[in-house]
Amino acid sequence: MDFLTYTDTLQIKLQDQKRYIFDPIRKKWLVLQPEEFVRQLIVQYLLQNKGYNRNRIAIERGIKVNGLAKRCDILVYDQDMQPFLLIECKAPEIPLDANVFHQMAVYNMQLRVPHLMMSNGEASYICKIDVENQEYTLLQDLP
Repeated sequence: MDFLTYTDTLQIKLQDQKRYIFDPIRKKWLVLQPEEFVRQLIVQYLLQNKGYNRNRIAIERGIKVNGLAKRCDILVYDQDMQPFLLIECKAPEIPLDANVFHQMAVYNMQLRVPHLMMSNGEASYICKIDVENQEYTLLQDLP
């Protein structure tokens, strides 16, 4: 998956010597940070390539994990509005390692989604989760 091909579809502006990026899901301008850039590239991929409905995508949705308030980067819901895909975004310089996978797994203890993805824009890993057998299978692309 080459998310950089969606760079031209992003709305970026310079205001007061700060760069901002428009989030079409939350419908607001955000300070352009490396992780936000990756998140918005993935959003464009979900909308344009995978055809996901923008009304079924939540950005930085709050969840409770062990009594603590956390936020998952991208959560996609299926047609029945059940959580279907959890995506953890990292800045390009952040390696996708066991710590990132553990963070997603902890979030998924609450959400119990069947698909997880982590990406830093340069590398991405997608897996299908079998909660009952506590196993996962790596996938080549999003369902």
